[in-house]
Amino acid sequence: MTNMLLSLRASRHKLLRVLIFCFLAGLAQGSLAFFPQQDGNGRELPSLAPMLKTVNPAVVNISTYTTQTIRQNPLLNDPFFRRFFNVPEQQMQRPQQRRTQAAGSGVIIDAKKGIVLTNHHVINGADEITVSMEDGRNFTATLVGSDPDVDIAVLKIDAKNLHSVKLADSDKLEVGDYVVAIGNPFGLGQTVTTGIVSALGRTGLGIEGYENFIQTDASINPGNSGGALVNLRGELIGVNTAILAPAGGNVGIGFAIPINMAKVSIDQILEHGEVRRGQLGVVIQDLTPELADAFKVGKHQRGAVIAEVQSGSAAEQAGLQAGDVVVEVDGKDILSSAQLRNAVGLKRVGDRIIVTALREGKRKEFRAELAEMVTLPVATVGEATSELLKGVTLRDAENGQGVLVTEVANTAEAAGKLAQGDLIVSVNQRRVADVKEFSEVLSASKGRLLLRVVRGQLALWVVLQS
Repeated sequence: MTNMLLSLRASRHKLLRVLIFCFLAGLAQGSLAFFPQQDGNGRELPSLAPMLKTVNPAVVNISTYTTQTIRQNPLLNDPFFRRFFNVPEQQMQRPQQRRTQAAGSGVIIDAKKGIVLTNHHVINGADEITVSMEDGRNFTATLVGSDPDVDIAVLKIDAKNLHSVKLADSDKLEVGDYVVAIGNPFGLGQTVTTGIVSALGRTGLGIEGYENFIQTDASINPGNSGGALVNLRGELIGVNTAILAPAGGNVGIGFAIPINMAKVSIDQILEHGEVRRGQLGVVIQDLTPELADAFKVGKHQRGAVIAEVQSGSAAEQAGLQAGDVVVEVDGKDILSSAQLRNAVGLKRVGDRIIVTALREGKRKEFRAELAEMVTLPVATVGEATSELLKGVTLRDAENGQGVLVTEVANTAEAAGKLAQGDLIVSVNQRRVADVKEFSEVLSASKGRLLLRVVRGQLALWVVLQS
């Protein structure tokens, strides 16, 4: 009986090894990733080496050089000080300069034209950019253009016999997919790390203007910025750009810009030398549970609420209104104001989009042609606390524009929601011109107030409820 159990366990272990090998080999089907090597017993083992031999030549190290002028002590410009301390005149006249160097990574995406992709923050402010190849060659690069909001930059080098990496479709990525990060961490030179996609669509990190990051546990460290994140077929799926590093080093949470997102900017930079973003012309905020209840959107608890529609904008021409809750753009779900901002801001001027929004709980489609980009704020709202306005002092605004908040007591229920200088223009979606109209609407309202507030140049919705 014991021998049978031992034999069964041995068979199970052997079967497990076979299954693991088949699993890894299956991941590489149709790829260059897993050509076998052999162990001491002649058994074949998987390896990433063959894939890396084709990708590594396309990943480059980037060195930037910046000349900084060191500010002199202003006392050196004081004649009395120089005479008293016998400071030579030539020392006062000669400004000192310091040359600094920084390191990053990049990836060649067009071998024929010598096009190199990297992060904007890697080359920002550089006087000179040097690209170093795996084979030891060095080239001075010129900056074609960059997009600080997405944090990508496009460089060009004059070189022959280059290798490029094929671009993948990053929209097909799934959590759990294996990935490989290649770059120049800490200036050590080309380094390879592996991991998986641990999350997709990361936003709200405050790292870039437009965020839709791939999160990975493949080790990314300072110097990896601008380097390649590839799949097991050796295709570029992202550009390594940031890490979450409370201790100053890698803790298993790194972020990469999806290549599909970067490609929108790359194409415009190569065509125009800059990025020309389209604009819908709305001020937006996240749909909170309180706003969802106020706008009666039913089961939809995620989306972007339009707080203001700019006069003459693409949104106004399409028929969108303040209070509409955007839930889709071109058939793709919109779960937050950040997603709507990405969906619109990454398109070109003149692109046509279909916006699906909820108005009074009913789905409506609006067709808009995006116009030139004008910076508009994105509203953020905290959680509602109360419907009462006790402790809030109001007065008529000029020319019947609404009700002006002149004071909010620290003990007021609306403290943190309303602020001095806020202009309330509507209550429960009814326009109010002055305190009298405001009071009339309040007297007919019970349980909750939905206020449309203008704060400086920002318009937003505020919910007060008990």
